[in-house]
Amino acid sequence: MQYFVVMIDYGRRGREAIVDPKMTRRDVVSRIASGEYTNISFIHEIAERSVEDVTDDLLAEAALPELPVTGANLQANTLDHTRDLRKHEPV
Repeated sequence: MQYFVVMIDYGRRGREAIVDPKMTRRDVVSRIASGEYTNISFIHEIAERSVEDVTDDLLAEAALPELPVTGANLQANTLDHTRDLRKHEPV
């Protein structure tokens, strides 16, 4: 039998261990990517009699790829910043 234990840290409110034997690796990754699982303390994969910490691997799988900033985005950001500065000028 194989399953995952996802430990969520709620700060002063405590911790919650999410254990669902039906949840696959793909399910855990999709829940991390969707934002359903946040503030993860650790993720353990339990198979037979062994426990493996797979936190870094699953967080890396769930990470969205970095998209380079294009020239159009840089120009739009500059225009937005200029517009925001004008909002705070004295009338």
